[in-house]
Amino acid sequence: MNEIDAARSDSIGLALRRAARKWRDRPALAFADRIWTYRELDDAASRVAVWYQRALGLSPGDRVAVYGRNSDGYLLAWLGAVRAGLIHVPINYALKGPELTYIVNQSGAKALIVDPFLGGNVQAVRADLKAQIHAAISGTDDSLLAAAKSAGRSPVDDPRVVASDLAQIMYTSGTTANPKGAMMSHGAMMAQYQSCICDLDFAASDRNLAALPLYHTAQMHAFTMPALLAGAYTRLIETPAPQIVLRIVEEERINSFFAPPTVWISLLRHEDFSKRDLSTLKNIYYGASIMPLPVLEELRTRLPKAGLYNAYGQTEMAPLATVLRPEEHAARPTSAGRPVLNVQTRIVDADMNDVLPGERGELVLRSPHLLSGYWDKPVETKEAFAGGWFHSGDVAHMDEEGFIYIVDRIKDVINTGAVLVASREVEEALFTHAAVSEVAVIGVPDDKWVEAVKAVVVLRQGACTTEAELIAHAQERLAPYKVPKSITFTDALPKNASGKILKREIRGSF
Repeated sequence: MNEIDAARSDSIGLALRRAARKWRDRPALAFADRIWTYRELDDAASRVAVWYQRALGLSPGDRVAVYGRNSDGYLLAWLGAVRAGLIHVPINYALKGPELTYIVNQSGAKALIVDPFLGGNVQAVRADLKAQIHAAISGTDDSLLAAAKSAGRSPVDDPRVVASDLAQIMYTSGTTANPKGAMMSHGAMMAQYQSCICDLDFAASDRNLAALPLYHTAQMHAFTMPALLAGAYTRLIETPAPQIVLRIVEEERINSFFAPPTVWISLLRHEDFSKRDLSTLKNIYYGASIMPLPVLEELRTRLPKAGLYNAYGQTEMAPLATVLRPEEHAARPTSAGRPVLNVQTRIVDADMNDVLPGERGELVLRSPHLLSGYWDKPVETKEAFAGGWFHSGDVAHMDEEGFIYIVDRIKDVINTGAVLVASREVEEALFTHAAVSEVAVIGVPDDKWVEAVKAVVVLRQGACTTEAELIAHAQERLAPYKVPKSITFTDALPKNASGKILKREIRGSF
């Protein structure tokens, strides 16, 4: 790297350093009883980078897998990795056995950094893991967090990271049997952070609550990292338990919070929602899956002073693609909004021709946010970028003003009697029944219809209804071929740690 390139270089590690030079002793992050200023967080990232390099013997380009729950140590594992020029591989802490082994081995991780709480899961598959270096996030004198908090400061061996270098291999959500590793570069992440700060209105005055898993791209990269670069304060907690979330919003005067629809539903249903003072909430964000319109309307009614942002995206986009802003919700409450700063979109047919406004097609994207490809999967990479655009796999339509409406995932469209039914449309109809708390609609094999529409329903606490009543409710709102042929009641729907409903598991039950 010559002197001009060195002066012009950019990376996530340098972005954190710029924030620390600007915000210095402003509180950046709080977890448990620890508070880190911007200066302290930046220094700790450097110490972790040195620990990776010197204590673990890792070199730029090595993959380091991190398996842990939310903590300041987990965040520092990421910040230290990107400063050292390593490639961070986050692992869903709900995975174990073959699923855990698959990601560690498929990524080619040289090191595995583990939350002590999850150590038993690692020991159970230790013989199958190819990562030779094992270390702890916290709990020991030679752990990552101990290194981050150590006295003094050792200069990090600057690897001269450039924008095209990989920062992370982010595996898809795990709702499929073999997740793909999206290769995300420093440049892609930085372009996405710019879009988030611009289109999600992050400000240095924000007080954010981060409750969703940091291994998930939405919490880490659409909210926590942009907030840090913008000079905001983030309160990090392990899980989005409703009573804890609502208490912290009140006690710490939180004004910015992101959660997927399932978490917002759990908050709305909790008795503390009406007891706690939530008036400081200014910006509330939702995404990761489609928000049912009745739930959205309830949120707007019960938090009338808050601005709602629908953040649509996916892992391969780092993840943000479009936003529906607060002032746009009244006219288009079911829209996913318009493309953010660094994103271009189209709705196309199978031959990559633009469809007319209002017509359904596949959403395709172009953006510097995008992945560089899928790790060690050239065939899947070529398919995803066919025609020079990234194929989202989402069925959508666009109105005359460019607002996008997500209909469903292509694989979640039910083919019943040779007619296509979007599961989301049926879910929306059932959500309008007063007894329904959560619902998932799937297609199940059927001798007559090939696939039959089936609903799996969780009732609100204390509510009751019958299959016949819900089917009659749907018949009043849907065309006959869209009405569920059967409804099953359950106590809970299977979800991953980020709150996304796992329809693959539901389908496997029928």
